[in-house]
Amino acid sequence: MSQGQRTGRATCGTPDGMEEAIPRRRSIRDDAINLPNLLTMLRIALIPGVLWLLWDGTPRANFWAAMLYIATALTDLIDGYLARRWGQISVLGQFLDPLADKLLVMATLIFLAYLGRLPFLGVAAVIVMLGRELAVTALRTIAMSEGVVMAAMRAGKDKTALQMVAILMLIVHHRYVIHFGFYQTELDFAQAGLVLLYLSLALALLSGGEYFKLFVDAVDAKEERLTQEAS
Repeated sequence: MSQGQRTGRATCGTPDGMEEAIPRRRSIRDDAINLPNLLTMLRIALIPGVLWLLWDGTPRANFWAAMLYIATALTDLIDGYLARRWGQISVLGQFLDPLADKLLVMATLIFLAYLGRLPFLGVAAVIVMLGRELAVTALRTIAMSEGVVMAAMRAGKDKTALQMVAILMLIVHHRYVIHFGFYQTELDFAQAGLVLLYLSLALALLSGGEYFKLFVDAVDAKEERLTQEAS
């Protein structure tokens, strides 16, 4: 029995009689059990835990909700790093990773609005953000069907970072005295979170406009190329 048969890998012959291993194509099942994608799925599974702690509303529960939220958000950094470091970037991961981010952000914001922690303008901002996410997702889907790839924008990444910090502050919610060595000040986490939420809304609208322009330019370029090829 050859080495290739023992390992279960396909082999092919070479002129000198040596066997060359042909890498086996990974399946969706293989991708589902690699560590980066397992961390992504863990991020989705932890979302109900964050919401459950928020439901209590006490300072202690808000603190632990914030800690769990931080742990959940950190998995986003870790799974991306591991996927690139270990060469485990997969189709499943490219689908699950942005989905997990959107679920974490939107589920938490909607639940905060449901709990009454957001004023009218805050609720309106959440609605606009949700519409923006749906619109960009629709644009990317249409672009993919047209064979056009829309890369992530810098403004979109900054928007996500601001959203994460804003949500963390909104989860903490209460006023706390913050010490900076010999200086101390009182910080209203709810108000600070709202300010960052409104800033992230501005970036969301800016990046949404950039995505729309990119989509229109890419489709126009494709149509022009097809016209030139046909002529």
